[in-house]
Amino acid sequence: MKLFLDCSMGASGDMLMAALYELLPDREEFCARMERLGLPEVAIEYSDSVKCGIKGTHITVKVSGIEEISDDALEQFTVSNGHSHSHGHSHGHDHDHGHDHDHDRKHNHEHDHSHDHDHEHDHKHDHDHNHDHHGHGRGFNEIQDLIRGLDLPESVMNDALGVYMILCEAEAAVHGRSLDAVHLHEVGSLDAVADIVGCCLLVNMLGVTEITASPVHVGSGFVRCEHGILPVPAPAAAEILKGIPIYGGRIKGELCTPTGAALLKRFVSRFGEMPPMTVAKIGYGMGKKDFEAANCLRAFLGEDASSKNGNSGSVYEISCNLDDMTPEAIGAAFGVLFENGALDVYATHITMKKNRPAVMLTCICEEEKCDAIARLMLQHTTTLGVRMALCDRMILERAALTVSTEYGDVRVKYAQGHGIEKHKPEYDDVLAAANRHGVPFTLAHDAAARAARGRE
Repeated sequence: MKLFLDCSMGASGDMLMAALYELLPDREEFCARMERLGLPEVAIEYSDSVKCGIKGTHITVKVSGIEEISDDALEQFTVSNGHSHSHGHSHGHDHDHGHDHDHDRKHNHEHDHSHDHDHEHDHKHDHDHNHDHHGHGRGFNEIQDLIRGLDLPESVMNDALGVYMILCEAEAAVHGRSLDAVHLHEVGSLDAVADIVGCCLLVNMLGVTEITASPVHVGSGFVRCEHGILPVPAPAAAEILKGIPIYGGRIKGELCTPTGAALLKRFVSRFGEMPPMTVAKIGYGMGKKDFEAANCLRAFLGEDASSKNGNSGSVYEISCNLDDMTPEAIGAAFGVLFENGALDVYATHITMKKNRPAVMLTCICEEEKCDAIARLMLQHTTTLGVRMALCDRMILERAALTVSTEYGDVRVKYAQGHGIEKHKPEYDDVLAAANRHGVPFTLAHDAAARAARGRE
């Protein structure tokens, strides 16, 4: 089974957990396993939510009965009289992105702000939350000890620790500290731990073989966090998202949190368009805030379309023009490219400037091998540059079977998909059979072809 994540409204830990939760055939089992984790004072609530007429699930994680919320700082840094009015409640922004700012506690402060005296409003709204190490945060060693003490399968534990390593490395890079000196504030709180562990457990329970995702919408504006008011994406999220296609937009708010970014970095193998797949289920993980677009992360679960209908995908075509290499040298380059994972290598006769006969060397390879193959072409040919093009392709699923003929056993290559079926006897086997029995090649070939048709 494959999983595709639609991150057109970003990604956060709670939204991803809610989307994956909707895909489960047995949701009660997941809830029971989360309750057995042993996270102190943590309660997880699952509720229906509707955004732009679409129904999904919203997950709320509470610690000691209190829900942590994000605090987008839009354009409202000062009130009309010019007083600084930052309320100072840095309610972690690493999950539940898109929460309303009512905080379910109104804080209306209906006193008139036209006072002539200095009025800085230095009341902190502490609420006695005691929110679990928010004063100094947890270090990676503390996080490791906490997660290793939970009732988790080893693979889930390793994934959760891997996510936290991504977060710690990002924080270290942003603040110019060593990993040992990093303390995680919002992402080190128990509710963030629950989000991360929950997502890792869900991926394990779903048993998906590959996760891909769309480019990630990060939002715009500013967010208030432990260190103050920061631009979106927050520096830690921006650091994690390096190498991942992202984009902003007119939606004001933090759409991709550091936790969401780290989870994507850990699990997603490729970002781009949705691959061909036969969708079985769609999960909608809802944020709390309402935007002009449905504030949700969608998760598509299904089979790779190639499993039944042939394969479709992408490959890179890398090529260069050569007018000053000998045939022997070009042949040697062929061997190097095939040895290093090229799917195909071929040469095309061309004419270059000054009417010189030349060769265009072309290599087909998988996306993850593109850079390595391109470097090998530069190293083992005389070219000064290569061209790289991403190509869509449609291929048939292949298998090899052995058939018995009056001239001996012959391997046959079978291919099917996209409504097409083919078979072809293996040349070397046919030639060997013909030579053994002293018959023409075509006679041995036809015998193998008949035997292959008999197996269809």
